[in-house]
Amino acid sequence: MSTPNEPAKPSASAGSAAASLSQVTIATPAEHDGDEPSEDTISSRGRKAKRAKEAKDVKQQERDKDGIGPTGRPYREIPDPPPLDRHGPALVMAMCNQKGGVGKTTSTINLGAALAECGRRVLLVDFDPQGALSVGLGIQPHELDQTVYNVIMERSVSITDVIRKTRVDGVDLLPSNIDLSAAEVQLVAEVGREHTLLRVLRPVMNDYDYVLVDCQPSLGLLTVNALTAADGVIIPLECEFFSLRGVALLIDTIEKVQERLNPKLDITGILATMYDPRTLHSKEVMARVVEAFGDTVFDTVINRTVRFPETTVAGEPITTWAPKSAGAAAYRALAREVIAR
Repeated sequence: MSTPNEPAKPSASAGSAAASLSQVTIATPAEHDGDEPSEDTISSRGRKAKRAKEAKDVKQQERDKDGIGPTGRPYREIPDPPPLDRHGPALVMAMCNQKGGVGKTTSTINLGAALAECGRRVLLVDFDPQGALSVGLGIQPHELDQTVYNVIMERSVSITDVIRKTRVDGVDLLPSNIDLSAAEVQLVAEVGREHTLLRVLRPVMNDYDYVLVDCQPSLGLLTVNALTAADGVIIPLECEFFSLRGVALLIDTIEKVQERLNPKLDITGILATMYDPRTLHSKEVMARVVEAFGDTVFDTVINRTVRFPETTVAGEPITTWAPKSAGAAAYRALAREVIAR
């Protein structure tokens, strides 16, 4: 096996920052009975806020009794995921949106963990040179000797040499770091460059039930590779106007890939993220999305919560960091929808 090129060493300041990130600790919620602290640790103002939130939750539950979700539609009946007697071949899902900061990486990690809770074996592919998916699972990209870049560019490196176990049972990771940014340039001269990721994944397809590819926030060659390898696309969409504007261009790219490279590609669903039910703007964007895409929009909506930034520091999904939180429940519901589709 050829020795992969040693990744460039980060500067002292960058290395210190990365090292300090891995050392950051946050208070571990004892049992995660809820998202609020206990009564004996909050001020009187906090008690009032908690009572107000509880009253609001009661109203929300009353609305939910009518079967109407945040999308403004009745909740669809989702069957329980059937148990599996064997694994594979995998369905490949690309988490794609050319706009950054919409929750692609967060959704990849937490959906993967939720699918694993349903008895599915999952491979998460970090296909973004920033390596955020790897960081979110407790792996520091600058410390990696081999990544998805080596599998793509060096024929002597097998995907099984690079796949790493994660802290979550049933979830493996194909990591990435800044080296991947060079692949987009180097692949230009390759024959069949759009099918490179598909070729890389083929040897392990029978080992997993789902492969989730975390795409970079662009519509370049790496993203086209992910779409060419995918059976479906999940589009995380922040409930904000600027995020809505870019969806048309993404849909156009998906249709071109479907027509020219991957006829089986389909949009599995659009996932509304960072939804704030208190703001009229979020509700207006949600209504526009549902009006434009109809049943393609998942019933599950991911609300804003402080738990998600905590999980990044903890290096684990919300389903294990805060298993009783609203965010964990949302991703479990999303997993059920994905399996049903």
